[in-house]
Amino acid sequence: MINYKEKLHDIKAFVFDFDGVMTDGNVWTYADGETVRCGNIKDGFAIQYAVKKGYTIALISGATSLSINNRMAALGVKQCYTGCANKLTTYREFLASNHLTENQVVCMGDDIPDYEIMSHCGVAACPADAATEIKAISDYISLYEGGKGCVRDIIEQVLRLQGNWFDPSVKGHDAMNW
Repeated sequence: MINYKEKLHDIKAFVFDFDGVMTDGNVWTYADGETVRCGNIKDGFAIQYAVKKGYTIALISGATSLSINNRMAALGVKQCYTGCANKLTTYREFLASNHLTENQVVCMGDDIPDYEIMSHCGVAACPADAATEIKAISDYISLYEGGKGCVRDIIEQVLRLQGNWFDPSVKGHDAMNW
């Protein structure tokens, strides 16, 4: 069996679920129907940094909320697919439109709706608190829970391995929209 770290050399793109991966899974619903979620600033930094380094990042979520779209736009994520009833169809369209093969993609999900796309990627990853079924198919289980650094964890591993992570000798690491 190949160690997941060996597969990280081929990664060019990341696909993330939102609720339970970029958040802790809690959703606050207000009287007007708007939902609010809480994200992690370190995850946000890593997402934005990966985009600036040329990696393709996509969000594929069954949820819909203006706050999700706004968060992704602020981080530079241009491929934000929300309200997905069939994530696998969206994922295949994402691959085709970006000229990617499955082995070039890390998919991180946390629950049953993510199962299919995670079964068709180079590296399947999940947060520490993912569903049992998702952990069973994951190449990598983060030490961090959803919304608590798991996104940063997998992005940093890929970028470090490929020599694209932070270099203190390079100037210009100014504040970003994390």
